Amino acid sequence: MKAYSILPSINNQTNGEIELVESDLNPLSLTQKLLSFNTVNPPGNERDCAKYCGSLLEEVGFEVKYLEFADKRTSVIAHMRGTGGKPAICFTGHLDTVPLGTAAWHKDPFDGEVNGDRVYGRGSSDMKAGVAAMLLMARRLAKMSNAEAAVTLILTAGEETCCEGAYHVARLGNALGEAGAIIVGEPTFNYPLIGHKGCVRFELTTEGVTAHASMPELGDNAIHKAALAVTKLQEFDFHTSAHPLLGAPTLNIGTISGGININSVPDKARIGIDIRTIPGKDHKEIQESIQEALGQDIKVKLLEEARSIATDFEQEWVQQVCEIMAGILGERPAPSAASFFTDASVLTPAYDNPPTIILGPGEPAMAHKTDEYCYISKIEEATQAYVEIAMDWCGLEA
Repeated sequence: MKAYSILPSINNQTNGEIELVESDLNPLSLTQKLLSFNTVNPPGNERDCAKYCGSLLEEVGFEVKYLEFADKRTSVIAHMRGTGGKPAICFTGHLDTVPLGTAAWHKDPFDGEVNGDRVYGRGSSDMKAGVAAMLLMARRLAKMSNAEAAVTLILTAGEETCCEGAYHVARLGNALGEAGAIIVGEPTFNYPLIGHKGCVRFELTTEGVTAHASMPELGDNAIHKAALAVTKLQEFDFHTSAHPLLGAPTLNIGTISGGININSVPDKARIGIDIRTIPGKDHKEIQESIQEALGQDIKVKLLEEARSIATDFEQEWVQQVCEIMAGILGERPAPSAASFFTDASVLTPAYDNPPTIILGPGEPAMAHKTDEYCYISKIEEATQAYVEIAMDWCGLEA
């Protein structure tokens, strides 16, 4: 069977549409190759996948750096220079995936099995299909001359653990270079989103005094205190108005643990909470508000955080991307945002807040699911979209 990919040639355009051309490297085969790398986080082990992605970019002339925040935790920054003074357009995605979960898979999570228009595997939607589309776009742009602007790809390790890789590369001073616009390839079914909620996570600890279970009056039950804290958290008021696009902040009690054996009064209990935040709500203020609501006897420890982002829908480049996507999707995109966070929470402020769009081929509802899949047609569509967006930014014409 012949393999086909969306790798457009200027000489092979029909009515402005990008034709399929024969290639060993195409949206499906490249997605399958990326799925074959087990980058489940933890532990991550993104190095081999990062090196493979980097090699595809190096062979077409990109300047590639490999940056590690821990052993085998490798991120890639690849840069193709432009001929003018316009800042780069940055495409970014992550290489790690979440664990497989406890439910049995009916498909091999690392094989890239195909059934109709679906390719299955852990990370197919979130977000190795998006990375594949970006790599194909970059290889196509590298074959074109006189690009006015540079093109940068940032492929991170450790995004699923609150943007570890993005934080690492952002702290390295000039490693990122400059960017005037950012595309994040997280799963949106190729619908452009102009923002996402932030995230802040806390561990709450209650302490008591242990005693024999037959004499609980001699102890001080830490689990009882945790239960009271949970009740208060269910009624927690953020005292803020909903964002017009992102809505209101949310609080989820995700974990609770305590005690060492059933026949003792527990002297310690822990609660893990996940809060999704909106612009204008400072994470430190949220921590202080929780501390005040629960009282000083409960310890509130910050675990990790990621900022919310929002770009003006009327911004010129955003409107240009919407124009491009209208031609691909068959409808004009309306202002929309994501409830999940992305590496843009780190990279957008690191680049001094250029307009940022989240746009990727993955199926949002399949992220983190058992038997995760992505539609092959959407990977092809995303490749076309990325090529058109990059060409428009770089002043290139089909």
